Amino acid sequence: MDTVGFIGAGNMAEAFIKGIIASGMQKPETIIAADIRPERLEFLERKYGIKTTTDNVELVSASSTVFLSVKPQIMAAVAEGIAGALKDDALVISIAAGITTDFLAAKLGEVPIIRVMPNTPAMAGEGMSAIYNRNAGDEALQRAEKLLGAVGKTVVVENEDIIDAVTAVSGSGPAYFFLLMEEMTAAAIALGIDEESAKLLVCQTAKGAGTLAMIARENNESPEVLRKKVTSPGGTTAAALAVFQEKGFGAMVTEAVKRARDRSKELSAGA
Repeated sequence: MDTVGFIGAGNMAEAFIKGIIASGMQKPETIIAADIRPERLEFLERKYGIKTTTDNVELVSASSTVFLSVKPQIMAAVAEGIAGALKDDALVISIAAGITTDFLAAKLGEVPIIRVMPNTPAMAGEGMSAIYNRNAGDEALQRAEKLLGAVGKTVVVENEDIIDAVTAVSGSGPAYFFLLMEEMTAAAIALGIDEESAKLLVCQTAKGAGTLAMIARENNESPEVLRKKVTSPGGTTAAALAVFQEKGFGAMVTEAVKRARDRSKELSAGA
């Protein structure tokens, strides 16, 4: 069984480690993580039974698949530090926001590189990851899809520029839903519902709506169809939705997502 290495052992790396082990794809002893924080490595080793090191070169020398899960601002130094130490057949998977595959190839050489835009629900096994394959073979791409699928769903994009749009939609997307949940909770409390009940009402409603949307998607039904099913003419839902429409909710969402996309492009250009 090939060894999978993670350079950078933060929350997202932990989500992948947890999911990959739970899926049975890798045994704990075939996973290795590197980080500059010994206490973080001790925690992961104790919790998941994986191997750890503070030496990135040691990690890549032992790994057939290397996840680069460090902060974007230190990626250049990390990539330069491991250049030349990668195995001949190693696959590099970067989950660092804003770091292009051209940037990585300039540091690492023309090794097989896959860029991924995951999101934080991966920490609950419900992530959404978009994959761009720069130059990896079919077998390596399939391996990446399986590893990433251990924490949720995946899509493959053919153009790296699309990653900026993906960042705006699914990468930043959880925050949009959380903001709506915050405001709905505040509105519920303002209407006299106690805080704990308000939180449960909103969280369970969000969870249920998401589950229904996924089921509907499998049946080729859109969120629009679901919305119409819940909206009786002249009823309470229609009254609420009318306010969203009057305030330009659709245009607001479109502008917000476009702005996030543009900011992602700016960050990528500055990497």
